[in-house]
Amino acid sequence: MAAAVGACFNHLARESSDVDRLAHFYQEIFGLERIEGQNFGFKVIWLRQSPSFNLHLIERDSQTKLPEGPWSAKDDSLADPSKLFRGHHLCFDVAKDNFDSFVQTLKEKGIETDERMQPNGKTKQVFFFDPDGNGLEVSSRDS
Repeated sequence: MAAAVGACFNHLARESSDVDRLAHFYQEIFGLERIEGQNFGFKVIWLRQSPSFNLHLIERDSQTKLPEGPWSAKDDSLADPSKLFRGHHLCFDVAKDNFDSFVQTLKEKGIETDERMQPNGKTKQVFFFDPDGNGLEVSSRDS
């Protein structure tokens, strides 16, 4: 099957019962900028990191039956970043020169982290959760 002509990434959405708290986290930790968006009849906060990455934080529908994230589960072990499901995370990059400082900032904010080295032995990774329990990864990249 051929790729759609001109298709490109638009946004990633996260549902939350407290979109303001979640927006503050992404603005403070990753520097995302709050931008104006459309009115859908429910609260949505639009954040942008670059022209090609947008994050939409959507007010949780009280009728939904799905759990909000690992922290909404009864098993506290799911909030342990070392047990983050490998297929359920959002990844950002940080320049190698700033990686250790970034991880230290997370720790100073009381965010539990799991640091790893990729099998190539060159790329550092840190895994953690946002306030709703969504998995996050930050990996080091060459400047």
